[in-house]
Amino acid sequence: MKKLLSVVLATSMVTALTACGSSGTTAATTTAAAAGSAGESTETAAASGDLTWKIGSQGPLTGGAAVYGLAVTNGAELAIKEINENGGINGYKVEYKKADDEHDQEKAVNAYNSLKDWGMQVFVGPTTSAPTIAVGTEAENDNMFIITPSGSAVDCTNPKNVYRVCFSDPAQGTKSAEYIGKHKLATKVGIIYDSSDVYSSGIHDAFVQEAPKEGLEVVADEQFTADSKTDFSTQLGKMKDSGAELVFLPFYYTEAALVLTQAKGMGFKFFGCDGMDGILSVENFDTSLAEGLMLLTPFAADATDDATVNFVKKYKEAYNETPIQFAADAYDGVYIVKKAIEAAGLKPDQSVSDIGTAIEEQMASLTYDGLTGSGMKWDAKGDVDKEPKAVVIKDGAYTAVE
Repeated sequence: MKKLLSVVLATSMVTALTACGSSGTTAATTTAAAAGSAGESTETAAASGDLTWKIGSQGPLTGGAAVYGLAVTNGAELAIKEINENGGINGYKVEYKKADDEHDQEKAVNAYNSLKDWGMQVFVGPTTSAPTIAVGTEAENDNMFIITPSGSAVDCTNPKNVYRVCFSDPAQGTKSAEYIGKHKLATKVGIIYDSSDVYSSGIHDAFVQEAPKEGLEVVADEQFTADSKTDFSTQLGKMKDSGAELVFLPFYYTEAALVLTQAKGMGFKFFGCDGMDGILSVENFDTSLAEGLMLLTPFAADATDDATVNFVKKYKEAYNETPIQFAADAYDGVYIVKKAIEAAGLKPDQSVSDIGTAIEEQMASLTYDGLTGSGMKWDAKGDVDKEPKAVVIKDGAYTAVE
């Protein structure tokens, strides 16, 4: 029933991602403390020996992509805490355990197996695409139900048991072109993308295909690779010469911070996707250079609806920072699992395979209103359908675009 984000993250990020260093005591510098030991259980049953649900999650809790992994595991943890406070799922409390995969495929499989040995019944993860692809193959053999919050590469949902909360890479490219065209942000667009990265290339290709349909002319289309991701002067020069009014940057915030720094004074408008989320946390980055940057995202922390306000408040109280989209994706992922389990009338003494089959059957007709979209539903491939939103960086913060 379905089918994956191999990303080459910049600097300290390895290959393959969906959505980071930071300054002071945030993000990467607090990674080790926030992550705890890999696989550490953070939510326990009411009493030893009680029958409970066991939900696991994983992501890069250390290293350059840690801002994503910590957001996902924190978002899942917060949802599970709320669920337990409200009686659990079908009357049974939930145990939660997270593991660090360091954004590495081999370590991702090891992390998955450690969670399986713990007794995991449902998996809300992995965080990034390459690990999701690697783990999906393993989990398909176990018929373990997976909902990845942020694994956006097309191949992430190849296994029949894998679904996603985020948009796929091509969907992000298509939706970005639609948004720019519909809101008349520009008519002449330049693109800089990472041709060595599946995530970036997938978004780029879909954007280029959709752009003419939205009245957009791609006047410059420049690339870089994992081996040439620090000097963007050539690409920016070609953007300038082309007369581009807006530059589309479908890659991760680490490289994007370099692009914005090197484009200082050139007068471009910039537009990114979910991998841009986190740019305000890049260590030593002058965040004033990101003023006016727009990115397509299903979540804006400053939204005024009750669900978002309550989530942001609780997240800040628990983790002392404002949640990014990846945290909201994982939070929704846990509640989507809860709704499917309740609709199927499942109990935690059933086998992993039976639980997986029953949840997958529910996903065919399930709809969900969450932080990252209303009326969410899934196709047979495991891809979600929901309306995109955009945020703009204003006064050094992410602000929802009306």
